Parts: sequence; C-alpha cells; structure tokens
Amino acid sequence: MNCLFIHQNFPGQYVHIARHLADAGHRVVFLTQQQRKGQIPGIRKLEYVPASSSATHAYLGELDAGVANGLAIAGLCETLKREGFTPDLVVGHNGWGETLYLKDVWPTVPLLAYFEFFYRRSGSDVGFDPEFPPAAEEAMRLRTRNAINLLGLDAADWGQTPTEWQRDQYPRRYWSRISVIHEGVDSDVARPQPAARVWLKGGLCLSPDAEVITYSARDLEPYRGFHIFMRALPAILRRRANAHVLIVGGDGVSYGRRPAGARTWREQLLDELDGQLDFSRIHFLGRLPYRQYLAILQVSTVHVYLTYPFVLSWSLLEAMSAACFVIGSRTPPVEEVIVDGENGYLVDFFDVEDVADKIAFACARRERQDPVRRAARDTVVTRYDLKTVCLPSHLALLRNLSRGRCAQ
Repeated sequence: MNCLFIHQNFPGQYVHIARHLADAGHRVVFLTQQQRKGQIPGIRKLEYVPASSSATHAYLGELDAGVANGLAIAGLCETLKREGFTPDLVVGHNGWGETLYLKDVWPTVPLLAYFEFFYRRSGSDVGFDPEFPPAAEEAMRLRTRNAINLLGLDAADWGQTPTEWQRDQYPRRYWSRISVIHEGVDSDVARPQPAARVWLKGGLCLSPDAEVITYSARDLEPYRGFHIFMRALPAILRRRANAHVLIVGGDGVSYGRRPAGARTWREQLLDELDGQLDFSRIHFLGRLPYRQYLAILQVSTVHVYLTYPFVLSWSLLEAMSAACFVIGSRTPPVEEVIVDGENGYLVDFFDVEDVADKIAFACARRERQDPVRRAARDTVVTRYDLKTVCLPSHLALLRNLSRGRCAQ
C-alpha cells in the first residue's frame, strides 16, 4: 500500500502509525515543512518552504498562510504524481491548511484529516482565565480563524481527533464523521522504574525514595497553568521541607499570548515571587530528551498537570503510564481521563491554595497512594496503550477508509 502523510512538524501525531506502516513493508511518503529535523527509517521525507502571509487584514493571516501551505503541498503532490506515485490513502493534519487541495490532485484517493481544535468564543480556552481577558473583537476573529477548519471538514473524507471533548468542539453536524482515537502511549516504555535516578547540577541525585514534585509542559506558560503552579510553590516548599521541584519545559510560547512585563513567563513569575522561593530546591530543566524526561516522571512523588480547557497534552498520559500520582486541573479534557480520588486528584485550576494543599497532602501520604498510582497506569494500559488499543484502532480506521467503508 502507498501511504502519504502530511504534517508541518515531522512526524507530529503520526510518529507511531507512519513508523508501523513503514516497518510492515508499506511505501510511506511524508510531506513536511522545510528544515524539520529527524528521520524515520523506511520513510521518504519531502519538504516544502513554509508560507509567509501577505494578507492585508489581521484576521486573514492564518487563512492566507493556510492557503499558501495547501498550494505548496499540492505542488509536491503533483511532483509525486509525475513520478508515478499514487497513494492508496492520504493522512494529514488539517490545522495549517496542508490538506485543503489534496482532492484537487487525487480526487478519488481517500483523505483522513486530523482535526485538533475548533475555536470557540466561550466554553474552552478563550475567556477561561480572567487574568487574561479576550479583546472585544475576539469572537469575530475566532469565527474567521475557523475558516481553515471548515474548509478542511469539507475537503476530507473522514476525520480523527484524540479526545471526545476535542471532537465535541466541532459543530455537531460533523461529529459522526470524526473518529476519536488517541495517538497512544507506549506503556512498555513509559512505565514505573524503581531503579530510576535523576542527577542534577551540584551532584544531587534523586530517586523514587526522594520527595519530588514534578511539572512538565512543552513551554512554561499560562495555558498549561504555569502561573498557578508557580504561585503555589512558596506554600508547598514551606510545608514540605525536604521536597525538590523539577520543572521541565521551554521558555517559548506555544499557545496564547506573550508576557507583557518580561521576555518569558518564567522571568515574569520569578519577578512576581521575588524573595518567596528557595532556589536550592527548585530546578528548571528546560526541554529534555525523552529518556531523561521519563526518568523525571519515574522519580516523581507528585506530578502536577494544569491546563486551560484545551488540547490534552501527551505528558498527562505519559505520567499516568509511569504510575505517577497526578494532581490535575478540573478542566476538560482532563476530566475525560482522571476520576477524582480514583486514578488521580482534581483541583480547581484557579485555586492556588487548594493546589498547594493537595500537593502537600499527597506528599505527606505518599505511602498510601499506591492504589491511585496503579489505577492511573491501568487507565492508560486499558484505554490509551499504543500497541494494544490505539494503533490497532488507527489501523482499522485506515483499512475501512481505504476500502470505502467510511461513508460521507
């Protein structure tokens, strides 16, 4: 079978499925933006130049870039077509316009598009945090921003998204054409490891026997509750004299706005909390290679996952798969995964005092938390395991789509 994958940030959500198909002997071609590092054996990677917007109205910047991305992808597909390559199936992320014109190149080839997030004026990320109120015209901007989403829904034969909540953000009339299948977590890799060790600068070595509070995000920013977590730290460190805090994540901005008073959100929060933090016990580790990041989870006493109502991070499921004791925000889609008191604890996102109380309480009762840890891992193994649940479901969807069993 000839398989074509498309994602601007190679390999994105397709790392597992594309590798599996290549290993199984299928011909796999992957289209991505220029200068995306990395390679997967058996996969041919072709690059296009990222689009630059020429829109005259601020609302149209993303649409203009999406159209340019879609045209660039269509051009690469025409090149493949001239080479004699015709895919049996195309799989691509809709979010940046890359799938918009595929049907104009191969009208009869099934197209499965990844629908990650539909923007809404209320009930999700926008307007959730009163500290950062939306602009008066935000609703109109978001309506325009959904243009690529709506064009992509019309262009695709079928859709896929990782959580029920993310699917439900789309207009109800499209729900029946969007399958909910998570990318999956390799629970054989993300697993408890009593022998795990983390060595920090200065010679400090932390093991699962130490008291370790962990937090991770792609970038340290309000969308992932970084400001709430940092404001809880003074009370946590006062109450837990032996605790060390390991913070994993970059200083960029993946979502939302940049800080107004500093170069990074970390700098802004450190300025706000000046004199209240013990930096001998707070360790900012930046972004880490995956194995080092897993070691952080494997020595964790309490792992904190806070998020706006937004796309669910892989890190939550990886932490649960490693049998972390997770304290998560009572926000969707976290509530889709964590049942309070059974496989983790839930806290109000904005309640800094409750966040501190729950973390300190969990640290004090760590010897009684094993049932919750086991339940967390069982949740991932049962519902989100890569090899036994998600990959088979994804492959079944691809087979059905390629055989015409998914109807418009």
